[in-house]
Parts: sequence; C-alpha cells; structure tokens
Amino acid sequence: MSKKVIIIGAGIGGLSTALRLLKNGYEVEILEKNQTIGGRVNIIETDSFRFDLSASILMMPNCFKEIFSYAGKNYREYVKFIEIDPIYRLFSADKTTIDFNKNISTLVKSLEHISKADSLGYFKFTSDVYEKYLIANKFFLKRSQDSSKDFFNSKTLTKAFKIHTLATTYDYISRYIKNEKLREFLAFQSMYVGISPFDGPNIYTLVPVVSQLYGLWHLKGGMYSFINALSTLINEFGGTIKTGVTVEEIVFSKDKAIGVKTSNGIEKADIIVCNADFPYAMKNLVKDAHYKDKYTDKKLSEMKYSCSTFILYLGLKKKYPQLRVHNIYLCENFKENIEAAFKGTLPVNPPLYIYCPSRLDRSMVKNEGDCINIMLRVPNLFFTDIVWDNCTIDLLTNKILKELKNIDGLEDIEENIDYKNYLTPQDMESKFNAYGGTAFGLSPTLAQTNYFRPHFKSSTANNLFFVGSSLHPGPGVSLVLNSAKLVTEEILKSSIIS
Repeated sequence: MSKKVIIIGAGIGGLSTALRLLKNGYEVEILEKNQTIGGRVNIIETDSFRFDLSASILMMPNCFKEIFSYAGKNYREYVKFIEIDPIYRLFSADKTTIDFNKNISTLVKSLEHISKADSLGYFKFTSDVYEKYLIANKFFLKRSQDSSKDFFNSKTLTKAFKIHTLATTYDYISRYIKNEKLREFLAFQSMYVGISPFDGPNIYTLVPVVSQLYGLWHLKGGMYSFINALSTLINEFGGTIKTGVTVEEIVFSKDKAIGVKTSNGIEKADIIVCNADFPYAMKNLVKDAHYKDKYTDKKLSEMKYSCSTFILYLGLKKKYPQLRVHNIYLCENFKENIEAAFKGTLPVNPPLYIYCPSRLDRSMVKNEGDCINIMLRVPNLFFTDIVWDNCTIDLLTNKILKELKNIDGLEDIEENIDYKNYLTPQDMESKFNAYGGTAFGLSPTLAQTNYFRPHFKSSTANNLFFVGSSLHPGPGVSLVLNSAKLVTEEILKSSIIS
C-alpha cells in the first residue's frame, strides 16, 4: 500500500514535489488556501489582458524541462519555450538606451560603444563568475546541505573558499568595470534574490552572468502556463489538489507529524511536506515548541529577511515598441534609491524592472495594446513606518509613471492606460502567507545559505519536510525547482531507511 503525503500549499515547490512523489508511487494530496494554485507564481486575467503576478524571468530552462523528463513526459506537449533576444534593454534617466543581446558579436558592439576597456572588463567579469557558477552549481545548488557532512568536509569547504564571496556584489563588479551604468545594470540584476548589491555577497553576480550565457526565455501564455502544466501532470498521475482549504496546524504525536488540522477537521498522512513560507510555518503551523526545534519566535525575529516588492500592472491601449520583454530603467542616485528598500524608506526616484511579455507573445493581450508589469523593490513589513494604504499606493504609482514618461516614446503612457492594478507587501502577507510580506523569504546572506539555511527535514519529526524559497538552495523559481528535487530525494532516502 502506497504512503500518503499531504502537501501544504500549491506553490511551485509544492506542485513540483507532488509530481515527483506521484512518479515514485506515493499517494499525494495538496491543500491550498487560495482558490487558485501557484502561490506567488500566479496570474491576473481580465477581458483584455493577462499578467504574470510576480515571477517573470525564466533562467536556466533545463530546470523547468527536467521535471517533465523525470515524469517521463515530453515538455513540448505541455509548454512552449521562446528564447528572448535581446535579453534586456537598458534605459537610463539621461535618455541613453543599451541592448544586451545574447548574440556575442552584437553585444560586443554595444559594449564597445561604452568603451573597449569596459567591453573587455565585462567579458573578464563574465568568465570569472562563470567559473564560480560551475563550482556553485555542482557542489552547492544541486546538492542537499541538510547534513553537516554535506558542507563541513574538506572538498566542499575548499570549493566554498574558491568562490570567495566576501566582497559585496557592487564592489566585485567594480573590480572589472568602470562605467557606472554598466555596474548598475549588473548590480540591479543581482538584487533579484532580495538582497542589496551594496551589502550582499558577490555570489549573486551569478544572476546576470547566467542570464547572459544561457539566455532568458519566455513561456507562451506567461509563467502561469508552467503552473497549468504541473497541475495537468499531477491530475494525470492521480494526485489531488484541494483549493480553498486552509491548514491551521500541523498535528504531531510521538515525534511524528501525523496529519494537519483544517477547518474541515484533521486529515492524516504518513508524510507531511510544507510548502508554506518556512518562517510563517514555524510561527503559525507548528504550535508545539518541541517541534519548532531552534526556530522559536525569538529565533525567527533575529533572522534576516529579504525585501519586498511593489508591482504595478498596466494594460495599455496602444503598443510601445520601444520596450522589449525585459527592461531595466536606471534612475538618478542609484545607490541611495536601491538601499531605500533595505533601510525602511521608499525611493525618491525608483529604479524599475519593466516586464512587457506582449512584445513577444500576443496571447497576453486581446486588444491592440501591450501589458506591462513594473516592479519596484520596497521595504518588507518589519519596517513599520510605511502604511500600505491608498496614499502610499498612489504615491508609488505616480513616481513610477513619472519615471516611465522619462523614457523616449513613453511620454503618453499615462493617457493610454486601460487597466491598472497593483501588488503590495501587505498582499504578499495576506494572500500568500509571506512572512513579513517579504518577496523572497529568508534573506540569502552568507550566514543563511547552504547548511546554515533551514533544512528540508525536520530534526524532531522524522516525517515532516519543507520546500520553498526559504530553504536551500534559495529564492527564485529555478532554485525552488531544485529545492523540490532535493527534498524529494530526502523523502525517498528516509522511506528506504524507515
């Protein structure tokens, strides 16, 4: 008789773990509090527009494709990957525009237009970080770090030393590149994991380098098409997804998680996998102090957390060919405005990430216009001076529109808005149980990575497991897919032992 698994939360980690366990013969039931699955990888749909709620940058497509092959399926029958070129268009407050193409010869021309010295520096930087990536990918990102032996061994420690991450992201970039715009462009991408490039370790320079070397991709219909594909596969394998069911507590007995308590009563299972945000789960779902282990309320309050995000969704009446799929707008006083999100204030002139999938994929719109998401890093809810009311939302919206109108060709964008919506840190917390309204969970500082990040397997209940962005290897859809793969391996290993 197969073992029953209950998975708390139908986010990307919960869904991909479910599919892997179903493939291995487990009986799987997913409980999701919202009416739609996907967690923060979600969607907003209107009569005319389709918006990815948050996740929009698809790096390392093999991580996405691998789960289909694991399930014995051809990904082409479920999703369509479209390569993006240029990978980014960079706009600056001084009206300059630079395209960063995947094609090397085209990229060289763009870089040499800045300066030949910086063109050379860019490729030296890329080469050195690529070496770091190969080490990190082999020895850290794709390996479990749950056991002390996984990290504290001579080989792993030697590799950790070799990728020398102590310098900050911005300082490390500056060793290679003198042009400030180019520095800021690379530093901005390194912030995608929710940590300041002026504070965080330089290991996150992997983000712009992996994007440049492996390219960025778009899924036809948006990132949510991947969620739909996982849901289809889970149904094909006989799994169950129940929406509108809130898990109130994980129930324990004799050092085992025996089930979960919901508004419908207690549901029992042999294994519990928690895809709820880890700090939220330890504070709210694990009631018994014994099973919290070291993650007491005091410990959680002492940990470091990522920033949050404010997203403005605009459905537009006309096309804006000046935009590409992925766009970065660099403001004046970059450092000051970037650091605002980590110091508890709102930026004066916000730097922006602008996502316009309709430039490439017309299935995202049903009119003759475009749909865009404008994302801005903001403080999480642990900074209590900011009240996320209509005044704050209007203030940020107006700041964003002011910067957008500074881009040549977008001067009339405000008068062409057909639809407007937004996502705030308060929404992150209330809708998705993101602890403190963070966008990326626990901050991936050096003291909170690898073995020092929360572990997949509970140390006090041997059949309770965790998956998600606050676990190893960290935040971002690609890494959470790795997290699901690693936690599945831990479950299979535990099942063999038991």
